[in-house]
Amino acid sequence: MYLIFRCDCGRALYAKEGVATRKCVCGKTLKVKSRRIFQKVETREDASLAVQEMQDKIYKNTGFMKASDL
Repeated sequence: MYLIFRCDCGRALYAKEGVATRKCVCGKTLKVKSRRIFQKVETREDASLAVQEMQDKIYKNTGFMKASDL
């Protein structure tokens, strides 16, 4: 199971359930347990797709390709 959450900088991230911390690309180390969980998914691929969709919804035109575009 993978958890989808956001950093204080606004970036969407995912981490495997049970992981204590996750480092964002902005440099901040986050305690996963204390973050608001937006979504739970089963696989790493689903987590990656969920993060891409969340980033696209927040920032529009992020440059991520949709699965239908591949």
